[in-house]
Amino acid sequence: MKVILTGAGGYMGKVVTDLAKAEGVEIIAGVDLRPFEAPYPIYASIADVPEKPDVVIDFSHPSALPSLLAYSRITKVPVIFCTTGYSVDELAEIKKLSETMPVFRSGNMSLGINLLEALVKKAAAVLKGFDVEILEMHHHRKVDAPSGTAKMLLEAIQSVEPDRYPVYDRHTEKHPRDPREVGMHALRGGTVVGEHQVYFAGENEVVTLSHSAEKRDVFAVGALRAASFMAGVTEPGLYTMQDVIGNMI
Repeated sequence: MKVILTGAGGYMGKVVTDLAKAEGVEIIAGVDLRPFEAPYPIYASIADVPEKPDVVIDFSHPSALPSLLAYSRITKVPVIFCTTGYSVDELAEIKKLSETMPVFRSGNMSLGINLLEALVKKAAAVLKGFDVEILEMHHHRKVDAPSGTAKMLLEAIQSVEPDRYPVYDRHTEKHPRDPREVGMHALRGGTVVGEHQVYFAGENEVVTLSHSAEKRDVFAVGALRAASFMAGVTEPGLYTMQDVIGNMI
């Protein structure tokens, strides 16, 4: 399977490059604004890439979205959107593209995190009426907060209980907790790759679901397996890691 890797010069791009062969993937070209030595040709823009891939894996930046959308529309090549930090409008553009062709996006590419998402949905269905809090911690270089994964976990809860809403900053208001709240807490420090906890707190009991990523390899492996999955998809739609997991079971 042949792949173009955007954001090839970044940390995740280099991890994907290192692990691609073991996952049966051939990276035929990379895209990055900064030239660097790689085992495949590097281009400054995806529009300049002459090679024809089966899919594109994107670990770049939200600012690259317009060029990726244009490339996918013209070439009909599916994109695996692994980048986080998209605005509501940008997510709407990705959704619009998925109406005419296969598109893949996930707030977190880890297989474990996406299994956690499925477990959170089940817990939300069973533990109705419990107070819910989401806590995440990442390294001090991370820009967006809360993380895309924390938002993904919130959306999993809301898919079961639509009246739940996020609360980000409790210190500005003094009042008892609304049962519909989902507290969202972001910690930043050190070199933490990614930790997420979801607390369901009820009367006299607390259920905690958690995931800890020790290396970024888990995100690269997930992206490569998503690429293998999408290479065989022909129906338009917005696919996620839940589809990848379902295909593995």
